[in-house]
Amino acid sequence: MGKGGSVDITQRREELEGAPVKTVLQWTWNTFGDKAAATSSFQSQSVPLLHLISQHVPDLPILFLDTGFHFPETLEFRDRLIEEFGLNVRSLEPRLGHDGFREKYGKLHQRDPNMCCYLNKVEPLEDAMEEYDAWVSGIRRDQTENRAGTPVLQREDDGTLKVCPIVEWTSRDVWTYIDEHGLPKHPLLEEGYLSIGCAPCTQAPGEGGGERGGRWSGSDKTECGLHTDFAEDSENDTEAANLESDET
Repeated sequence: MGKGGSVDITQRREELEGAPVKTVLQWTWNTFGDKAAATSSFQSQSVPLLHLISQHVPDLPILFLDTGFHFPETLEFRDRLIEEFGLNVRSLEPRLGHDGFREKYGKLHQRDPNMCCYLNKVEPLEDAMEEYDAWVSGIRRDQTENRAGTPVLQREDDGTLKVCPIVEWTSRDVWTYIDEHGLPKHPLLEEGYLSIGCAPCTQAPGEGGGERGGRWSGSDKTECGLHTDFAEDSENDTEAANLESDET
């Protein structure tokens, strides 16, 4: 039996669409157990789902993509949430490690941000997900146009079942939950950072820029590739990237 087992996606999707987050999380854990894992970028918008995981499925592994380019504040915030919530976090690094990546590719984010995301995020997650059958993600339909049609359950190309417990939530829902439960916020929020990724490719969005307006500012890039078909296209370009060098 392949990944995802014999789950009837259509039936379960109908049952879980609009269900409370704790119901979706508990169904995932009851169905897959330690073959399920969540991912988190540990920013302010991540906190509600992390808190709900800690309350209802505390043993669920949480994968953190440690690219080596995060703001120090993000790593400190991650460590704070691990301690306060008692989270089961596993950090993932690029195949070459941080030093190996920098030595081989230098400032790849300046030359090819898509490939940089692929090598630092998509590849490590693909490697890790070989151990799991279900992937719990905190993406929401209101974040980007690309995510607007995301279902609560969907089958990935490799057979992994992607579970999106807060997919129906809005930004207002996120902040309401944070305020009602007195949860911590990423320290860079006070400086205007609404969505926080790697430091070289993130800045505070301008007025009207939206929640993810500060990501890859100045380009039409809105996704790192984890939630798109970018990964498939990037595999064909990896060899070319391997030949590149950075002299700066």
